[in-house]
Amino acid sequence: MFPDEPDERGLKWRRELTSKYPKCYYMQYGPILPSVCLNAPETVKILLKTAEPKGRLYEFLRPWLGDGLLLSNGQKWARNRRLLTPAFHFDKLKSYLDIKNNAANAFCENLNDFAATGEYIDICQPVTMFTLDVILKCVFSYETKCQSTGENHPYVKAVSELSKILIRRFMKPWLHNDWIFSLTKDGKDFKKYCDYVHEIASDIISKRRLNLEQQMSHQKKYHDFLDILLRARDENNVGLTDREIRDEVDTFLFEGHDTTASGIYWTLFSIAQNQEIQKTLQKEVDSLLAMKNTDDLSPTDLTKLPYLSMCIKESLRLHNVVSFIIRQTQQDYIIDEKLLPKDTTASILIYNVHHNPVYWTDSLIFNPDRFLPEKMEKMNPFAHVPFSAGPRNCIGQNFALHEMKVALVKVLNRFSIELDLDHSVEKIESVIMRAKYGIKIKVIKR
Repeated sequence: MFPDEPDERGLKWRRELTSKYPKCYYMQYGPILPSVCLNAPETVKILLKTAEPKGRLYEFLRPWLGDGLLLSNGQKWARNRRLLTPAFHFDKLKSYLDIKNNAANAFCENLNDFAATGEYIDICQPVTMFTLDVILKCVFSYETKCQSTGENHPYVKAVSELSKILIRRFMKPWLHNDWIFSLTKDGKDFKKYCDYVHEIASDIISKRRLNLEQQMSHQKKYHDFLDILLRARDENNVGLTDREIRDEVDTFLFEGHDTTASGIYWTLFSIAQNQEIQKTLQKEVDSLLAMKNTDDLSPTDLTKLPYLSMCIKESLRLHNVVSFIIRQTQQDYIIDEKLLPKDTTASILIYNVHHNPVYWTDSLIFNPDRFLPEKMEKMNPFAHVPFSAGPRNCIGQNFALHEMKVALVKVLNRFSIELDLDHSVEKIESVIMRAKYGIKIKVIKR
C-alpha cells in the first residue's frame, strides 16, 4: 500500500521504492492486477519504442477527450497521427509565434501591475491564463479576455475541476466502477463539466466549417489548428468528422495549456530559487536582445538560447509535468530478465526515471549543467523523457517548448523574480504536476 494522497508523501515513497528497486517493481493496487512499475531508461525503453495502447485507467478520460490522439489506438491512432502531423510542422509553428509573443506581452503587462505593489503573488494562475490565451488563439483563432478575467474564466474552471475529479477517481478504487462513480457528486460534476467543454468546441467547429464552405477562411492571415483539421484528408481522400475533430480539439486544448503552464511556473520557481542561475539566464537574454528593439522572439532567436534550453530541460526533469504513463501490453515482453505477460498494466513512471539515483546524482537539486552538450552526448536518451518517447511521444512538444521560451525570455528581460520564503511550495499530482498551495513570487522591474 502507499499514501492515498498524490502529494509530497507519495512522491517521497516513490523515490524510496526507486532507490530500492532501480529498474522495476510490482505493485498491487485495487482492481489493477498485475501492475508493473518501470523506473529505469533500459526498462521504459522497451515499451516506449512500441505503439502499445494506453492503460485501462485512461478510459476515465474518454467521456472528456473521446477518441482523440491521446486515447485512440491501432489504425485509428496511426491515421489521426498522420493527419495531425502537418499542424506541428516547423513552418506551421513559426506562424504561431506572433500569437505567443503577443500573449506573453499581455502576461508581462499583468506582472507589471503586480511589480508596482511589491507584493508576492501566486504565479500559477497568471501563467495558466497566458497558456490558455495562446491555445485558444492557435486552435480556434478565438480572441479571449482570459488574461484579464483570470480564474473566473469558465473554461479554466471546467478543465481544473475535471482534472481534480479524475485524480480523486484514480486514487479511489471503488470509484473505478462507472455506475458507482456516476452516482457520486464527482461523477455528476464530471458530466456537467464535460458537457460544457464539448459545447464550446462543437459550437466553434460548426461555425468554422460553415465559414470554410462559404470560402471565408481566405480572409485570415494564417491557418490555425482547426483549419488544418477541417482540411485534412487521408489517402482515400476522407476527412475527419465533426466528432473526430472535437475529440482532437478537446485533447489539444487539455494537453496544450495546462501542461505547458505547469512547465512554465515550475521553471519560474526554480529560477527564483536559484538567484545565480537567474543572473546567468538574464545575461544570455540581454545578449540576445542587445541588437533588437523588442523582446519579441523570432524563430532564429529560439535557437540562440542554450542556457535557457538547459534550464527548461532540467526543470522538466525535476518537476516533470506528467509523472507517469500507463500502457496495456498486447504481447509478452522480457524486462529485467523477467516475463511481462500479455495484458499486463505497465506503469512507465517518468517521475521515478527522472529521480533514479543510478542515473541522476542529487536528483532533488536543480542543476542545469546536467544538460551540457558533452553530458548530453553520453546520456541515455530514455533517461530524460518529459514528453514521452517513441511513436506515441507528445506531438506538440516543440509547440510547448517554443511557448515556454517566449514567456521566460520576456519575464527575464523585464523582471527579476524572488520566492516568498515564508510560503510552503508542495507538489501534488492532479493529472499534471501542480503546486498544492501555489507558488508565491515577487516580480521586480529591472
